[in-house]
Amino acid sequence: MSQYADNPYQSSSTYYPPFAAQAMESDRTAFIRRTYLHLAGAIALFAGVEALIFALVPPDTLARICGTMVSGWNWLFVILAFMVVGRVASGWATWGGSRGLQYLGLGLYAVVEAVIFVPLLYYASRFAPNAIGSAALLTGIVFGGLTLFVFISGADFSFLRMYLGIGAMVALGVIVATVLFQWNILGVGFSALMIALASGYVVYYTSNVLHHYRTDQHVAAALALFAAVALLFWYILQLLMFLNRR
Repeated sequence: MSQYADNPYQSSSTYYPPFAAQAMESDRTAFIRRTYLHLAGAIALFAGVEALIFALVPPDTLARICGTMVSGWNWLFVILAFMVVGRVASGWATWGGSRGLQYLGLGLYAVVEAVIFVPLLYYASRFAPNAIGSAALLTGIVFGGLTLFVFISGADFSFLRMYLGIGAMVALGVIVATVLFQWNILGVGFSALMIALASGYVVYYTSNVLHHYRTDQHVAAALALFAAVALLFWYILQLLMFLNRR
């Protein structure tokens, strides 16, 4: 029997590579290697853009930009713009007709992620500079541990999709309500819950790498993992900043 027999994307007229779970071991290993190399590339691009912004933009200008971004309803517009551009970039990376468009999607997502991180990193650098390195280290440890867990277990965690989606919608609703009604509830507890949500996304997307991505979808897989890593880093850094105030 052909190894592609169970692939619903395979047809008599169009060739699609198999899902990673159905591929030969060598193809599966190569796909996983490409995925994590592209993830590393996205993280490097993110860090490079941040370094350029903080090196080239004068401190006073950067302070004004960050203050404007997080002031009042502006932060909601920033989040909305990020969601729209992120959706477009993710679509390019996943369904782009050419490899170039897929890379453009991954690169665009990393750059936009870097831009939305600027206020958080700016305030962290001013009020808790040691938290940035600590957050990066903790993010790497948590991501590495969760990745190892999924790889060793080999389990399919795709069932988490519904629960993660509900959690993300609730979190977004809380953030929007906080801005609209000026609630002061986004503290240690919320950051801890969001770290748990981000960890769930790491497990979910890592499981998809093993089971549900085709072996030619390494760019899309890398973008999904990068989004989860960025979310995890964001809330670990926020948690450390909150704890630093005490």
